[in-house]
Amino acid sequence: MGASVSDTGASVSDTGASRRTFLKTAAGVASVTVPSRAATSRVPNIIVIACDDLGYGDLSCYGSNIATPNIDSLAQQGMQFLQCNSSAPVCTPARAGILTGRYPNRYGLPRVLDVTDTYGLPASETTVAAMLKPSGYSTMCVGKWHLGSIPQYFPMNYGFDEWYGIPYSIDQGNRPLMHNYDVIQAPADLNSLTQFYTQQAVSFIQRSQGSPFFLYLAHAFPHIPLGASQPFLGRSFQGMYGDTVQEIDWSTGQLLQALRANGIDSNTLIVFTSDHGPWYQGSPGRLRGRKGETFEGGVRVPFLARFPSLIPAGQVSQTLVSTLDILPTVASLTGAAPPSNPVDGVDLSPVFTGKQTDLARDVFLYFNDVYLQAARVGTWKLHVTRFNMPAFTTPPACGRLSLPLPEPELYDVVADPDESRDRGDRNPGTVAAIRAQMDAAIQTFPADVQNAWYTTLQLRVGATPSGCYPIPTGS
Repeated sequence: MGASVSDTGASVSDTGASRRTFLKTAAGVASVTVPSRAATSRVPNIIVIACDDLGYGDLSCYGSNIATPNIDSLAQQGMQFLQCNSSAPVCTPARAGILTGRYPNRYGLPRVLDVTDTYGLPASETTVAAMLKPSGYSTMCVGKWHLGSIPQYFPMNYGFDEWYGIPYSIDQGNRPLMHNYDVIQAPADLNSLTQFYTQQAVSFIQRSQGSPFFLYLAHAFPHIPLGASQPFLGRSFQGMYGDTVQEIDWSTGQLLQALRANGIDSNTLIVFTSDHGPWYQGSPGRLRGRKGETFEGGVRVPFLARFPSLIPAGQVSQTLVSTLDILPTVASLTGAAPPSNPVDGVDLSPVFTGKQTDLARDVFLYFNDVYLQAARVGTWKLHVTRFNMPAFTTPPACGRLSLPLPEPELYDVVADPDESRDRGDRNPGTVAAIRAQMDAAIQTFPADVQNAWYTTLQLRVGATPSGCYPIPTGS
């Protein structure tokens, strides 16, 4: 792992240098004053807000023209991460990763669940909610679940005391709005959905005085079909998509107001993120790709963390983080016993406080369905396999295939965020080192994931330039 990187003069293992983490202060970490936690005996409240199909470039703090002042305040009063990856580029596995801290390919959830599927998140997996229950937390899920469509896989079986939401995406099935096991509206009214979810979330905060709580607010939008309530229609001047995002911003402001009104603002961690990249609408920023792809635009997501008693205000980090890191970070901050299953995420609390500007992280893996397609170490990302077509388009005659690339492609995704300049030929040692880490990591996954990897690598493809979709030989 000590192979030299001739393009940069660093090594793959030199993650401290290669990730180039920085804090937005004139003098860096030394000038950051970590807030004093007067109430250190109190365990924190935890709120995780996860949007559906929100792109990396869809918030004004990430460069969007859509005004999102309440969400931006999370960055201004906390920490903004510029290099956060989801565990998958589609809904079900991405949400499984948020709640378990483990790659979903480890436990049989590599793809989107349909309403007719009779399986879901295995009972052997521990969610953030289940981890916190023994510590006396009240727990609530509001919004999209998508980890199982039949009652045995509903949130109440995974540590949540209560649930208001839809079992799957809003473009699937008859869109039933549920309270625990009961349908209260079908189909759910999309135009009032964000308002309803916000009301339930605020009510939970107000009802949770006297005990710590965990709120998982999984918004339905900006996944299509879009919806917004009357006060937000036309408000953004960015179409219905912008109106929808602005209503989510309003919702975030309502939660912040509830925390302040109940005197628990300083003792609450809020994490705001998305499940993966944008679909047909929405912006991936400068990133290449969208939902359903392992280019950065499909997996890079906004990630904001606000915790006034712990996180200094106005910090920006370039360190590589993941939505897989939520569970181990919550475990660290609350003192909850971590799950028995080894997690793939890492604890972010040393970065929150400014004690560290980088993290000791193994190779980050990019899965698409059951297929391992790419990996990242520091700023370097290596593409090894790829589907032969863009996501959500008509397949060619040979069908949708995951194929090996003619040659692995290496990109510095910090300096080259749209993955437009392959530097593999100048850095063969880095290519070999990351590939070796991928080969080692795949050994820790179930047989179907390993078989998909080895079978894909044996397929033959034609010669294509870097950045292209591979073409099977003979097609």
